[in-house]
Amino acid sequence: MLGVERRQKIMENLRLEKKVYVSELSKLFGVTEETVRRDLEKLEGENLLRRSYGGATLAEHTSEDLSFMRRSAVNSAGKEAIAQKAAQLIHDGDTIMVDSSTTCMALFKTLQDKKDLTIITNSIRLIHRFMNTPFKFISTGGTLRSNSGALTGTVACTTLRKYFVDRAVISCKGLDQSKGLMESNEEESIIKEVMIEQAKQTILLADHSKFGHTAFTQTCALTKIATIVTDVPPDASWQNFIAEQGIELID
Repeated sequence: MLGVERRQKIMENLRLEKKVYVSELSKLFGVTEETVRRDLEKLEGENLLRRSYGGATLAEHTSEDLSFMRRSAVNSAGKEAIAQKAAQLIHDGDTIMVDSSTTCMALFKTLQDKKDLTIITNSIRLIHRFMNTPFKFISTGGTLRSNSGALTGTVACTTLRKYFVDRAVISCKGLDQSKGLMESNEEESIIKEVMIEQAKQTILLADHSKFGHTAFTQTCALTKIATIVTDVPPDASWQNFIAEQGIELID
């Protein structure tokens, strides 16, 4: 396993467990503890974790606005699984609004055989990554948030409100049964609200870690969502709640 792959796995474990231990990682990867310590040191230098005695922790708050690269390193396998399932919901000729999430980026890697897709997005990374594909892109314009590669603000919202689309495809920072969809920052939360308003149907891509997780600001009630696509089935209380709201769950 390459060092970059090992460090990605470390971040995935941290996201799930909130703490990792040098001795356990050494056994897991079949490398020396010194190699693991160097990995942790490198990740700390990138401000992705905090080293502690014998291991490392992931300190995250409701308002913590993770960078695109840091989010890309979290549960990549889960995002790929979600992408494969969600791809079945996208059809030739669809018009789609798409947010700047890493899960949506994973989805579009699976859609390159689709024809005549029109994509309206506030993500500069999505446009750059797929600029040489047959997709027709419309950029919202707006104020760039360099941390996430998202365009936000009045210009972005005004552009979105000019269009009416078949589907909005979005992700979120957290899902709460009473508070609904939640985000770590207001600027991107507002963009997602507008996308939901302008779409006939909204598809939420949310891995298992988002269920029961509270973030800084509310985006919308869960009743605004038509379909939730996740990687692992949520617990029975969530499954019952989603069914009661009339939402399709694909797990």
